[in-house]
Amino acid sequence: MKKLVISASLAASAIVPSAAHAQAIPGAVVAVVDVDKVRANCNACKTAIASLQSQATAQDTREKSLVAPLQTEQQSIQTAINALNGKEPDAALKQRAQAFQTKYQQAQEQAARGRQQLQANQQYIIRQIDEKLSPIFQQVMQRRGANILVEQGATLATATSVDVTNDVLAALNTALPSISTTAPAAPANRAQPQGR
Repeated sequence: MKKLVISASLAASAIVPSAAHAQAIPGAVVAVVDVDKVRANCNACKTAIASLQSQATAQDTREKSLVAPLQTEQQSIQTAINALNGKEPDAALKQRAQAFQTKYQQAQEQAARGRQQLQANQQYIIRQIDEKLSPIFQQVMQRRGANILVEQGATLATATSVDVTNDVLAALNTALPSISTTAPAAPANRAQPQGR
């Protein structure tokens, strides 16, 4: 019997310390932010968006200016080929067709580079905004006493009292006075050493 009492006593003492170390999780205090609204309405964001739209318009104009002469040349070559009525084209026509193909490929590559740069610029703008937003989220949560911050789009309904979008927007306007709209050039790929 004495062994049973000692075993029960040891078991009880083993449980008590672990229960004493456990802490209750605080109640959730949730705040909500409309990140899309912040990204669209911050002062520097509006300027960056306008610049990006201008870049997109310029890219579209460049692509059209590349395509227009090519379409004219393609029609001219096609008319010459149709006039042959199935005969073999002469060397001059073949050379024109080959030159057209080269120009077409160059135009495609130039347009692709322009679109890639535009996409890189867009991603660079978003990255600059997001780098500033991350610490702002923490600051706003701490100031408002929240321990969870949720994107507005992830909620079904919220009370206006938990919406901290204006707080985040004001802080972003202070932290991000301007945004660079041209992404830095990608680092050149260095030659990889040959295998051993």
